[in-house]
Amino acid sequence: MAFCRTCDSRVLVAVVCGLLTAIVLGLDIWMTVLRINRGKPPPSSNIITGMCSNGGTWENNRCICSEEWTGLRCTRANFCEKGTYGNFSFERIPVGRYGSSLQKCGKNTLNADNPIATALCDHTENGTIQLQNVTVGNCNENLQTLEKQIDNITHSSSNISKEAQVLTSDASRLTPENVTSAAKVVGQIFNTSRNASVEAKVVAVTTVSQLLDASEEVFERAAAAAANTLETLTEQLEDYSISLSNQPVVNPNIAIQSFETPSGSTEGHTSVRFTLYQGTSNSLTSSSTCVNTNEDGCELNKQTELQIRASKSNATSYGFIVYQNDKLFQSKTFKLKFNQKIVSSTTNSSMHKGHQNVSVDMAFRPQHNPKEFQLNSYACVYWNISMKDWDTKGCEKEGFTNGFLRCSCNHMTSFTVLMNFKKNYEYPESLDTLSNVGCALSITGLVLTIIFQIATRKVRKTSVTWVFVSLCTSMLIFNLLFVFGIENSNKTLQKSGNDTNDLDSKDNKILTEDITVTTNLKCTVIAALLHYFLLVTFTWTGLSAAQLYFLLLRAMKPLPPRFILYISLIGWGVPAIVVSMTVGIIFSLNFTDPEWELQYREEAICWLAIPEGKNFIKSPWLWAFILPVTIILVSNVIMFIVILVKVLWKNDQNLTSTKKNSSLKKILSTLSIAVVFGITWILAYFMLIDNNNIRVIFSYIFCIFNTTQGLQIFILYTVKTKIFQDEASKMFKSLSSSAERLKPLRPFTELRLRLRMYNMLRSFPTLNERFKVLDPFIVTEETTLSESEETKASI
Repeated sequence: MAFCRTCDSRVLVAVVCGLLTAIVLGLDIWMTVLRINRGKPPPSSNIITGMCSNGGTWENNRCICSEEWTGLRCTRANFCEKGTYGNFSFERIPVGRYGSSLQKCGKNTLNADNPIATALCDHTENGTIQLQNVTVGNCNENLQTLEKQIDNITHSSSNISKEAQVLTSDASRLTPENVTSAAKVVGQIFNTSRNASVEAKVVAVTTVSQLLDASEEVFERAAAAAANTLETLTEQLEDYSISLSNQPVVNPNIAIQSFETPSGSTEGHTSVRFTLYQGTSNSLTSSSTCVNTNEDGCELNKQTELQIRASKSNATSYGFIVYQNDKLFQSKTFKLKFNQKIVSSTTNSSMHKGHQNVSVDMAFRPQHNPKEFQLNSYACVYWNISMKDWDTKGCEKEGFTNGFLRCSCNHMTSFTVLMNFKKNYEYPESLDTLSNVGCALSITGLVLTIIFQIATRKVRKTSVTWVFVSLCTSMLIFNLLFVFGIENSNKTLQKSGNDTNDLDSKDNKILTEDITVTTNLKCTVIAALLHYFLLVTFTWTGLSAAQLYFLLLRAMKPLPPRFILYISLIGWGVPAIVVSMTVGIIFSLNFTDPEWELQYREEAICWLAIPEGKNFIKSPWLWAFILPVTIILVSNVIMFIVILVKVLWKNDQNLTSTKKNSSLKKILSTLSIAVVFGITWILAYFMLIDNNNIRVIFSYIFCIFNTTQGLQIFILYTVKTKIFQDEASKMFKSLSSSAERLKPLRPFTELRLRLRMYNMLRSFPTLNERFKVLDPFIVTEETTLSESEETKASI
């Protein structure tokens, strides 16, 4: 109770304010960490949340659902619930896929920690969804041991095929060695000379589909070690595709369809059309394919993903294969970042490897978001087995019509289109009027403040001039760069119409990349300069706080030796190290990437890149800006609270009444220190809130307070000083005298009015003197006087 009675209420208010500030900062940092951990990017512009449920996206006037949901609005379950089938338990499995059992092989087995069994989730004859075809594997077999049993495939094809399917059911566990071994095994199952059973080949297609779920990196390493194995597999699949007798075999990642001409027909059915439609999900289904000899039988519409028409004389069987991705076709010159399907066609003609009397026409619909990317050019290519890469020989471009890229080739093999895109950046309009006005006022105020500080440094006899001028200079340069350089000049290039495409060109040359980036070194330099000078500004706010701490709380002690030299090296040098290391590391890690600049800066504006999703935690915006700025702001807030409690709002009974500061002056002094310490930048953390309405409100508040920071400094540290007011009074007096000399003959009433205005202006310094802002050297003087009196009293 005694403590509560002696405690100053104003000290308690300051402490509470400090605690609230710390709590707000902590909550903002916590929300940022949660956002990083979630790695959740904002909803894409093509998602209509009120139309499609369960993660479905709105494309081509319909909902495209995930594998686990179907229906017009993705509300109908398309999976087998987690449950038990026989002696095995399974997690949720989408329809059409095999799932791995939760039971694993024992640690002492050859296939330790891998699933014992798999089960297929599929529709029954009654239309219900349930688990089927539970296959139990041998825990003493793995893909390497199966590879050694290739010679026994003729007699044990079914068992070997089932074992391979079980061992590849969990794609996340597959290694490059697993992919190579599995490709060798299933490749031999499709080999006609091995005489594997029909059932074994159908199961082998499932194995191939499961392999295509493995990561791109795994396939790259597998292709580097055994490229011939993957090529042999694709060749064997082509031969298998013409032996299905019009019976399709469809899995989520691969669809195989054959067509045999009716018996007795001769020349009437030499042209066959195969069409792939987009279903309710991105997985391939049995209802997605259509084969017909009648050109009107397979309609080319908005749901068509690709269509191929093959024609060859004397051919009686046609085979078509669609691969969901290009992982079996590892190109050395072109890496597809967009998921593009590969289509293969072949015939049973003895001359199908040649070029005579062969005609293949294709139509591909680009699978991309037109709001994010603009199709720039494309190339019609086929897989050249001898080159082990894509080639354009024998293929021609037929143009881009009705939303389809059209190609024609004079031979049959695996085809695709290599597409090149340009990103559609939404360049912001000119800087908001509020930002322009605020920055203009700040630039003017900072220029005048710097001139004033330098011109009056001898009169004021203060040691804070260098630190204060450095802070104002860095802030001034940042504002100038922000106003005149933050907009990317590519915005003008895009609006001028120079950003044309090459879709109608007949030049069918191989492409080397699928995304063209318009580099802009100037924008990168501006981003680096903005990064540097904003870090410099924050660093000087921290150094200002440190110096003011020494001046006010260590008034009887001198500053550390070479204090100005050390803080100068810190203020201008440390940010340069941070920026140089950031750019250097990003360049060294991505120097082979033509768009390495976009790993550091954004394209829409010349500022640090803010990646979405899981890359957020690796972004330079977080480590090279947010983290150091947060550390400086936290330390500034702590020093701000200490100065408020121990100096500004402290009642010292040893000071006489003439030395006591009024409450208004204390408020102005508090505001002046808060401005220099950059306390208002705390508002930036509120713009990380997910709620868009709240974020917009804080964006305007942040803009008002921080774009006018230079103006606030000018008012509080220049206009409110007695020296400035005296000089302003002299200037007004001089202007008034000049006006009197220029107009000696004026009416008596006008003269009287001007004299009153002059007297009023001359009285401003006297009226405002008791409200002038707290200057550090004045506080130092008062604090020193107080401590001297205390020393004398104690003696």
